[in-house]
Amino acid sequence: PSADVFSVPTFLRMRDGTGDAQRGRILWTRTVAGAAGALPEFDVALGCTVTVRFVPEQNQRTLRSKQVTCGAVPAWNDTRTDAMSQQGYVAAPPLSQAQPGIGGYPASFGVPPSQPHYAHYGGTPQSAASPPPAVYKTPASSGSSLPPPPGPGPFVSNGVHNGVGTRGFPPPTSAASGSTYPPSPYPGLAPSPASTQQLANQMGAMQIGGYGHGPLHGPQSPTNSVPQPTSQVLPPTSGRPLMPQAPQMAPPPSASGQPFMPQSPQMAPPPIGASSAMGTTAAAAAMGVPGSFSGLPHPPGGSGFQQPPGLAGPQGFQPQQVGPYTGQMGAQPGFPGAFPAGAAQMAGPPQKKLDPDSIPSTTQVIEDDQTKRGGQVYATNLRGQVPPLVTTDFVVQDQGNASPRFIRCTTYCFPCTADLAKQCQVPLAAVIKPFAAVPKNETPLYTVDHGEAGPIRCNRCKAYMCPFMHFIDGGRRYQCGFCSCVNEVPAFYFQHLDHMGRRVDAYQRPELSLGSYEFVATLEYCKNKKPPNPPAFIFMIDVSYPNIKSGLVRLLCAELKSLLERLPREEGAGSSAVRVGFVTYNKILHFYNVKSTLAQPQMMVVSDVAEMFVPLLDGFLVNFQESRSVINNLLEQIPDMFTDTGESETVFAPVVQAGMEALKAADSSGKLFIFHSSIPTAEAPGKLKNRDDRKLINTEKEKTLFQPAKGVYEDLSKECVSNGCCVDLFLFPGQYIDVATMGSVAMHTGGSVYKYSNFQAQVDGDNFLRDLRKEVEKPVGFDATMRVRTSTGFRATDFFGAIYMSNTTDVEMAAVDCHKAVTVEFKHDDKLSDDAGALVQCALLYTSVGGQRRLRIHNLSLSCSSQLADLYKSCETDALVNFFAKSAYRAMVNQPLKAVREVLVHQTAHMLACYRKNCASPSAVSQLILPDAMKVLPVYMNSLMKSAALVGSADLSTDDRALQRLLVTGMGVEETQALFYPRLIPLHNLDVGSKAVPLAVRCSEERLSEGGVFLLENGLQMFLWLGQACPPEFIQSIFNVPSFAHLGADVMTSIPELDNTLSKKLRSVIDHINQQRSHAMKLVVVKQKDRSEAPFRQHLVEDKGLHGGASYMDFLCYVHREIRQLLT
Repeated sequence: PSADVFSVPTFLRMRDGTGDAQRGRILWTRTVAGAAGALPEFDVALGCTVTVRFVPEQNQRTLRSKQVTCGAVPAWNDTRTDAMSQQGYVAAPPLSQAQPGIGGYPASFGVPPSQPHYAHYGGTPQSAASPPPAVYKTPASSGSSLPPPPGPGPFVSNGVHNGVGTRGFPPPTSAASGSTYPPSPYPGLAPSPASTQQLANQMGAMQIGGYGHGPLHGPQSPTNSVPQPTSQVLPPTSGRPLMPQAPQMAPPPSASGQPFMPQSPQMAPPPIGASSAMGTTAAAAAMGVPGSFSGLPHPPGGSGFQQPPGLAGPQGFQPQQVGPYTGQMGAQPGFPGAFPAGAAQMAGPPQKKLDPDSIPSTTQVIEDDQTKRGGQVYATNLRGQVPPLVTTDFVVQDQGNASPRFIRCTTYCFPCTADLAKQCQVPLAAVIKPFAAVPKNETPLYTVDHGEAGPIRCNRCKAYMCPFMHFIDGGRRYQCGFCSCVNEVPAFYFQHLDHMGRRVDAYQRPELSLGSYEFVATLEYCKNKKPPNPPAFIFMIDVSYPNIKSGLVRLLCAELKSLLERLPREEGAGSSAVRVGFVTYNKILHFYNVKSTLAQPQMMVVSDVAEMFVPLLDGFLVNFQESRSVINNLLEQIPDMFTDTGESETVFAPVVQAGMEALKAADSSGKLFIFHSSIPTAEAPGKLKNRDDRKLINTEKEKTLFQPAKGVYEDLSKECVSNGCCVDLFLFPGQYIDVATMGSVAMHTGGSVYKYSNFQAQVDGDNFLRDLRKEVEKPVGFDATMRVRTSTGFRATDFFGAIYMSNTTDVEMAAVDCHKAVTVEFKHDDKLSDDAGALVQCALLYTSVGGQRRLRIHNLSLSCSSQLADLYKSCETDALVNFFAKSAYRAMVNQPLKAVREVLVHQTAHMLACYRKNCASPSAVSQLILPDAMKVLPVYMNSLMKSAALVGSADLSTDDRALQRLLVTGMGVEETQALFYPRLIPLHNLDVGSKAVPLAVRCSEERLSEGGVFLLENGLQMFLWLGQACPPEFIQSIFNVPSFAHLGADVMTSIPELDNTLSKKLRSVIDHINQQRSHAMKLVVVKQKDRSEAPFRQHLVEDKGLHGGASYMDFLCYVHREIRQLLT
């Protein structure tokens, strides 16, 4: 056509004649009067006349209109937006049939099964079927059904009870960098000979678009969405250009929602570098011109809305074009995405290397969400609203639903039926962190005390009183929101209802208006129906030769003198009620009497470790404040007592047994802090042998390396949990120590595991002490039991975490701290109502550090829908990754790693294929469409598959792999997000005047530069990477040496404290990051092209893995092929 109408849903604000700001969109009409030469009809050329109109959102009438004549192509291309199908990210391969061997993937994932298994591990394979017809419903309000309060209440610090809920905007994306292509993603198998060509062709036809509306539902409300910038990938090919075939990309819909028919000739590519000459990287070059990139966001609402130009990627860090692709780009059809389907070739201009900048960028998603929602108040008064990302700084105002700091869900809209859930294969799960730390600028949890009557509960389902209970009959009865049972209101709890049917004291009671709160438990909730004693900490120190020689024992004893002053205490308490005890051991155990009436501590030795018992009760567990002088004397004597020891053998199981028996004898719960050096080889229960057989790697028996030894340690874990004994394990091995077995005791009891290989006090001491301080001081609850209740129609079926379960419903934890999270999976057992929604209540019964039995309650209301599109829009990628990681790490002890990786790929493909088939607008089957909320899921899933635990490589320590598996099992969403997509922060342009941490760039080698300095951290490790051409003045300011060449081994593990602004700023950035993480991260300084660079590079997750695993782009191609096989 000679004139087409396009819209830009940027919702720009334009002032009308009255001076008021109008919210609306830009429409323009293009006339091809000045098209010249071989330029395609729809390409804007010199002299092209464009009529631009501004259409307000409210009255949909043209407010302003202006004709513009394009004076030059580049000037127009910089801001131009072309039509594209309004759905998710779009990618189309050039081959009409899926081909094996793309990117060498059979080497990594194996031959696709005849029937893809997309269910959970061991589950039944499912196919992508069409959902039943349904109508679109807008999200309902919170299940509490409470209107805004009339005024400030007694327990909201800022005096504001209700406010406008922060809307859950899906984050936009933009350009960033990808990586070069490996010959084979995983070692051991060779790639297909044609993999490189096929990958180039396939990626060349991939086009990235925004989230769109499917044929089954109405337009999304503009108030619930924002424009999403997207990008288009343009292809490299080898040899001559391909003949244009039928386009495989969906044609762009017109303003009226009807697709255009592409009728364009070929267009020659612009000169290399034209994009950069126009100041563009990933967003904004000439659309339809090979070798350049345009960004297109998704529409905010109505049919026919098109998108504005996308945002450019991180500025100042242009990717270095390195890698195997040095070929030239051939001519391509001018229509965006209309790339050849055949392999015919013809002569043409040079080709250009594929630039992966236009595929979805995690860093851009994080940055955009921080820009939109950072610093804002997130009110929890709406049902099913998606919270800001875990990386965003925001303030939570509890208005009836639990803070996302306590509960995050994989999706905030559950499908109404089990068939829909089975069809989409999106796991329905919640990641619950019941003891999550509450920032100082948020209100702490309120405690409700009903006296001897105790908490009010539903008679049928035993759910606790919460905002979801509906009071009826004048306030004399209430209907349970979970099971609909009608219960009598106790006389002491009665209150009248107002004209709206709500209690007049609703906003004076936390349990009726807040999502999270605590009840004081009665004796019925206590063991043996008597109040618990305050908990105890027992420090158990391995004094064998390795720990003495490394300086650990002396360092630890010196630190404990001051650390015991900072034991956890009840809020408002003057001193801690936690008691302490001390044990040293090697092959035998030494107990110490530190009673306050003694002048010197007394040692009691137990040499019969086969029949462990506690030789003393009175004087073993004491109050530190009362026995301070005796304890300090003991800590000064221990290093000297064992200075000359030659004993290198140790025991372990008897040590745990002794600590547990001591707590049991004192009728107390508590923690064991065990500092252990080597694999327990001494003759005693729990003796272990070295089973680190590297020949098993990449075999069916590799899983046995991660299976804990059975028998003694299983029974020990069970006993510890039943007696409220938590084990925190600090390991200092010089060689294999069997973390899989020893760490299992800590994992099942809710404890933590720390490992410091080849520990030296001078090098690793600070890192160890930071971990110890955090572990001792952090908020914690003891002897905990957690139950997750749900409303009718679904239930909790599976639990993942540092937990122990003696039945199918009760989660038992000897201790639970602010960093431990439990991931809960839900399944349907009946239909859900989109009107009633889905309710979840997590109840945690625990003993506080002051010895008080309490119930901590977290409530959450979710939306329900009969449309899959609503589910996909409400997904949270970070929570999905947490679930998949824990699922895979559990499965790896029972299944071959190859099978585990295949399940991850197939389930990823199935989720995306279901979205493509049921939620996206009709388009070519060859397209890959990623839902907006999942657009960066592939990079996380690929990173998970390349993680140390799941990639079989003899270069990785078995203990380190087992440790990562144990750590991830107890992680929350924030920790898994950082682990599977590390932050790569450029520091060479550090603004010393700013307090903010610099923005991260994409985690790829292409973002590095020889003159740059980068900090990489993933929550467990931290690296400072120095480029070869790093400015000498930077090196001088940070390390106090003249240049890069003068950096020696003495500065590779620390940064000296220098009195200059740059040094202070860098150290403040590092300290700030360490404070955010649960583990203290030891800084490792890495020089470019040095041997020490390999550990750093394995964390560049968008690149090919050093120990196997595909690059981000290769993985996207493979998933694309899997989806096409499903769809065809």
